[in-house]
Amino acid sequence: MPRILAIDYGLKRTGIAVTDPLQIIATGLTTVESPKLIPFLKDYFSKEIVELIIIGEPKNWDDTDTHATPLVKKIIERLKKEFPAIPLTTVDERYTSKMASQAMIDMGMKKMQRRNKALVDEIAATIMLQEYLQRMS
Repeated sequence: MPRILAIDYGLKRTGIAVTDPLQIIATGLTTVESPKLIPFLKDYFSKEIVELIIIGEPKNWDDTDTHATPLVKKIIERLKKEFPAIPLTTVDERYTSKMASQAMIDMGMKKMQRRNKALVDEIAATIMLQEYLQRMS
């Protein structure tokens, strides 16, 4: 079975998570520098079959756009152009970074490890993907 890939896109870094082939478990894949996202995905898609991309859509508490929303909309258009055969859907990412930070605390990570923004982004993408899987089951 093909995988589902999740993207937590940011100005500097992008966290990426992916499901197992049975689409049961979400696992953090990596964090890439945002300008290198498309080449990374081209390489990944040449090795793995992905049937869906989900990307976090930044929103404020009142559902208005954040300062990051236009940036995410721009990368969504680029992803659709670069990978037209792979459907893309957006998911609410409002609490994922906070949840990722809390998960790192719960895992007993030291303060220095929790300052690793790349790891926070990867965990946030994993949380988005796991929530998506739970909603779909």
